[in-house]
Amino acid sequence: MTVIISGYLDFENPEDVPKLIASARPHIEGALSEEGCIAYSWTEDHLTRGRIWVYEEWSSSETLSAHLKSHWYTDMAGHLASYSMKPGAVVKKYRVDLEEPVYDEDGNPRGDFFTADG
Repeated sequence: MTVIISGYLDFENPEDVPKLIASARPHIEGALSEEGCIAYSWTEDHLTRGRIWVYEEWSSSETLSAHLKSHWYTDMAGHLASYSMKPGAVVKKYRVDLEEPVYDEDGNPRGDFFTADG
């Protein structure tokens, strides 16, 4: 079952965020090279200064668990620790039991899960 990680981190000095993300590139690319990593993205929020959004997608809870034990994860944690982070980070994981397109076969956007019944 696919696992999504989504959330945000806020930093004391908004001017640090572009540098933090750019210098995290080796850690991000390392995570992307891990087995089961579908997506791994850290981006600057365009409305909230000093905020970084985290998005990860893993093929299973086992591959996520392996990542959380890898040096890519601990190296990224060390990298983040070199910047002053505000308390209250919100990062959550989600199990995905159904995946489907937003647009149906007629090109209409749908909020419901239209393939679940058929």
